[in-house]
Amino acid sequence: MAMKAQHVIERRKSRSIRVGRVTVGGDAPISVQTMTNTDTENVEATVAQIRAAMKAGADMVRVSTPTIAAAEAFGRIKKEVGYVPLIADVHFNYKCALKAAEMGADCLRINPGNIGSDRKVEEVVACARHHGIPIRIGVNAGSLEGDLQEKYGEPNADALVESALRHIEILKRHNFEDFKVSLKASEVFMTVQAYRKLARLIDQPLHLGITEAGGLRNGSVKSAIGLGMILADGIGDTIRVSLAADPVEEVKVGWDILKSLHLRSRGINLVACPSCSRQNFDVVKVVNELESRFEDIEEPIDLAVIGCVVNGPGESREATVGVAGGYPNSIYVDGEIKHKAHNDVLVDTLEKLVREKLAARAAAKTAA
Repeated sequence: MAMKAQHVIERRKSRSIRVGRVTVGGDAPISVQTMTNTDTENVEATVAQIRAAMKAGADMVRVSTPTIAAAEAFGRIKKEVGYVPLIADVHFNYKCALKAAEMGADCLRINPGNIGSDRKVEEVVACARHHGIPIRIGVNAGSLEGDLQEKYGEPNADALVESALRHIEILKRHNFEDFKVSLKASEVFMTVQAYRKLARLIDQPLHLGITEAGGLRNGSVKSAIGLGMILADGIGDTIRVSLAADPVEEVKVGWDILKSLHLRSRGINLVACPSCSRQNFDVVKVVNELESRFEDIEEPIDLAVIGCVVNGPGESREATVGVAGGYPNSIYVDGEIKHKAHNDVLVDTLEKLVREKLAARAAAKTAA
């Protein structure tokens, strides 16, 4: 079977940090993360959301800890989800960062410049060092320092970078190098330019995101464009797709972005035609049904669903399992037609063949 040519992105060399069991930076795979949108003090709801995100493929999850009560709830949540790396999101109140670290946080997301005096910063840094956890500096165009807003007139890439360098300098002054940085704006080009500038100035890992990107459709498009541009430059060590939607959708979109750039692979890589009047079966219906049935699959596998014989044979030969519409439909396995299937059994047949292929792979690994 002919293999599709794949462009290889040369990634920026960054130092690595550990967020729980996940390595961020260095040669580690680009990790996918999300953030809960439940009330943190509602432990049951937050745990359920974290588990759903992990099932969808999240490598780590961020949880807001705006109060001491929320930080204490964070500890109960951490006990419930166990091995899942959890990041505590803290603003202004340094005591929340101290409490979250004590409660088992795997990383602290703070801005050193907005939690108060140097003494408070020193306490947080000492706490992070004591617990062996990193810090994420999170710069956002919507919350730039007042003097930077006055200096630049409005948020721009230079302002984001200058703000980041201020926070970085604070940590370095305390001899703390175990951190990652994000520079987020809702405007795509501003974000891209900021990351490109900062990537040349530091060697710490970079957390990518287009902040407040929008709802599911609009936010996914903006994130795919913005993160795609940055990742294609080889920049970025962990990503979060920010959507006004279920965090599970953030994880799914994040994975789709990485899979499209051949940076990571997970689950079904489903190639499907947009369908037209040439189709021999309802492509949209078949694709939706297959996606629903394959949500449990984590092992990478290529599946092609093409409704007619124009592009069907070519795409299906390139996939591990593929179907080209016809009378009946031709089903390919490893590049060759192995089966014929009528529409009423098409979805069942494709699912059976995909699962058989995965089972054979698993058996081969076990035997090896």
